Amino acid sequence: MKRRQCVAAGLSLPLWPWAAQAQARQPLQFPRDLGSHPDHAIEWWYITGQLQSAQRQFGFQLTFFRSRVPVTQGMTSAFAAKQLIFAHAAVTDVAGKRLLHDQRIARASGNPQIDLASASELDTAVQMGDWSLHRDGSSYLAKARGADFSFQLTLRETQPLLLQGDQGWSRKGPEAHQASYYYSLPQLQASGQLNVGGQTLPVQGQAWLDHEWSQSLMHPDAVGWDWIGMNLLDGSALTAFRLRTKAGAALWAGGSIRSAGASNAEIFGPDDVIFTPQRLWKSPASGTSYPVDWSVQVRRGLSATREPVVERYTVKAVIDIQELDSRQSTGAIYWEGLSALLDSNGKLVGSGYLEMTGYASPLRL
Repeated sequence: MKRRQCVAAGLSLPLWPWAAQAQARQPLQFPRDLGSHPDHAIEWWYITGQLQSAQRQFGFQLTFFRSRVPVTQGMTSAFAAKQLIFAHAAVTDVAGKRLLHDQRIARASGNPQIDLASASELDTAVQMGDWSLHRDGSSYLAKARGADFSFQLTLRETQPLLLQGDQGWSRKGPEAHQASYYYSLPQLQASGQLNVGGQTLPVQGQAWLDHEWSQSLMHPDAVGWDWIGMNLLDGSALTAFRLRTKAGAALWAGGSIRSAGASNAEIFGPDDVIFTPQRLWKSPASGTSYPVDWSVQVRRGLSATREPVVERYTVKAVIDIQELDSRQSTGAIYWEGLSALLDSNGKLVGSGYLEMTGYASPLRL
């Protein structure tokens, strides 16, 4: 389930986990925290990236979500769905100007003899049928198959974990408890095979992994959010997000930037990130308008002894038609796709994914 709500299970499932319940903060421990946290309400592993095959360019996404079902926790039946696992996979075919995508849902009761999905608590190992994401040393193996696409990729680490927020504790709202555990692995080196339209292509490129978990739900004043995760050509990594109100104002914002070779990231506060829409695209399928070009401004280097520096970027969708309709599983329509990052002079400096929610209708979680 693409971070939305599961009506059949009576759940509210946010794309980002913010706000309603207090949660005691614990220091992250690895490799254990690479695995699942079934005592938390919601969690996801999110892989996106850009792939190249000869002269053809593609984007890809594979996301696994885990949602704890409160009403079944005390049940003794082996068939009780203690956890729900949702998965979403997509391929952006740039030359074909199309988005291919698929989605799945399965229960996880903790009984491997009957479960169709599982998420290990020891390390990254999430499985749903022939879809999977597994860590193998310093690499991740990602597999997915849809009706008209499939991919099998090896994603090799080239940089250490990037702890978002305060050592992995990432604020998502104006109150202190509105937060998630959050780390990223940018600049993953991707290689493998992609099948599109019956044609199998060798591919290579760059990818990005996010892993988040939380007890919290979305802030009641937020109707959606805008987020980018960008691999820069010089090896840097840029994250920026904002939560939007009904009027389109920023309720909260944040993110980080880590320079190539640096061990730590510069963390953005809510006043350090500004998203400004530049161009709208109207979906012919849903009639929803999305800002597919953005100006993103970040302020970095703020300290008692140093003047801050404002950096301005332009984010442009590689193709406009990257709207995902997940109403069969989550009830939501949103935009998520491969995008280019340009500096203030219009020079290409990176690429990654842009995600926008709450435009088709406000999220009610």
